[in-house]
Amino acid sequence: MLQRVSQVVLAVARQLSARDVLQMIVRSARSLVGARYAAIGVPDDHGSFAEFVTDGIPERRQKEIGPLPRQHGMLGAALREGKPLRVPDIRADPRFEGWPAAHPDMSDFLGVPIRDGTDVLGIIFAACKRGHGGFTERDEQLLGLFASHAAIALTNARLYERGRELSVLEERARLARELHDAVSQKLFSIRAKASAAEVLVRRDPGRAAAEIRSVADLSGQAHAELRAVIDGLAPPGLAAGGLAGSLRSYAVLAGRTYGAEVRFHAAARLPALGAQRETAVYRVAQEALHNALRHSGSATVCVSLSAGRRRVVLEVADQGRGFAAEAPSGGLGLASMRERAAAAGGTLTVRSGPGKGTLVRLEVPAGTGRP
Repeated sequence: MLQRVSQVVLAVARQLSARDVLQMIVRSARSLVGARYAAIGVPDDHGSFAEFVTDGIPERRQKEIGPLPRQHGMLGAALREGKPLRVPDIRADPRFEGWPAAHPDMSDFLGVPIRDGTDVLGIIFAACKRGHGGFTERDEQLLGLFASHAAIALTNARLYERGRELSVLEERARLARELHDAVSQKLFSIRAKASAAEVLVRRDPGRAAAEIRSVADLSGQAHAELRAVIDGLAPPGLAAGGLAGSLRSYAVLAGRTYGAEVRFHAAARLPALGAQRETAVYRVAQEALHNALRHSGSATVCVSLSAGRRRVVLEVADQGRGFAAEAPSGGLGLASMRERAAAAGGTLTVRSGPGKGTLVRLEVPAGTGRP
């Protein structure tokens, strides 16, 4: 059994994303103690859970259950006491306060804290042991041993993600410097020449026309330099964290920046795309997510990466105000996404309508060869 715990711990430790670590922990905990259901709750500072990941409950049932639980009842008791909690029937315990109507009926219950010193990082919950007799003292010890190792993996993943967030901020600062050096001086010159042309247009039309031609030339140079900066901006950490991990981290950071909820889901396995296609997918997701958070007015934006037959599909969806299909699609946003999709050998589809939200869907072929 200890060998099995060791194998599970190694599998958890390989994950770099905190969300992936949570999913691996809850899946492993359910398997280790033979539970029908398992969950892991990470507390926030407002009497609820910042994250609550389950295993054994279908996704549709989870949506029917509703929002994340609060720290009350048995969940709150396990969190407050910070020690293992094992009861033969959760419904008979005086601390039990019920559950939503769609929640599956549960009986025997086991809760074990994930601790980092005196801090409780989260609680592993298991319910309804398969077979007869409920959870045993050995199950409690086994889950406690696993939780102590899971704490290290979760702490490491969070440190890694914070480092990634710092990389994003540093990359933003670098981009700001490059934009200032490459573009802002030309924009200042354009403004000055446009003002001069306005003054000269009646007094000296020939010189005014020359100034206007100069404005056009400078605008073209500024546009070319701006695109060069954008195209040369390497996604931070993409090679180290992978496409899914990098996008998850960016989604978390973008959600915090705009004060909105960004839900991210990625298939357990994605086919290899190669650096160029991965960069294209990352950039399209970045642009689509930014547009949704800034313009849609939607409180929630969903980002997903799925694997089709010999392809990877990116979707960024919101339930915001949308826009008319016949509206102009110019500007750097949609045009840039279409160019990136084409350069990667993929296709971009944008579906929207007034009051109907927006869906941006990118499909790129799998393979590491050059598009």
